[in-house]
Amino acid sequence: MVTNGVTFFREEQKFRQLWIRIFVLLLLVFVWYGAIQQLIFGISFGNNPASDPVMFLLLIVFGILFPAFMLSLKMVTEVRNDGLYIRFYPIHRSFRRFTFESIRSYEVRDYSPLKDYGGWGIRFGPKGQAYNVSGSKGVVLVLEDGKRLMVGSKQPDELAAAISRGMDAS
Repeated sequence: MVTNGVTFFREEQKFRQLWIRIFVLLLLVFVWYGAIQQLIFGISFGNNPASDPVMFLLLIVFGILFPAFMLSLKMVTEVRNDGLYIRFYPIHRSFRRFTFESIRSYEVRDYSPLKDYGGWGIRFGPKGQAYNVSGSKGVVLVLEDGKRLMVGSKQPDELAAAISRGMDAS
């Protein structure tokens, strides 16, 4: 997808950690089992069962919408000729743009998502803001306002090279 001229780099990452998949699968099994027991067989689910409409709502939210949301989550990183673009789909409706002029410095770095930023996703921590999906490598940017931004990547060297190329071209 090229919307603003030349794209030097593009990476798409999805949440593929085993523990996330197991959590979503267990939630699906639990919610669907409870809903089938109560809504189809008429057997109350649990010691203090929800009403049928509430159980149906729980099935829709946690048995369909939440798993679909988790499966659709992805981070797209692009370096174009006018800046770095990051989109966390479906949370962001459009790309977040960081112009090359706003980037004071950058470097490839190993980091601890949990310790440094409190986990994965769009995070804020003691070391600044992070966009990450998996792994422990990325490119940390220091922006002109002094803020730090970690962009997680499975290809951090290529991302840094593309940023360098874009900054040289602008």
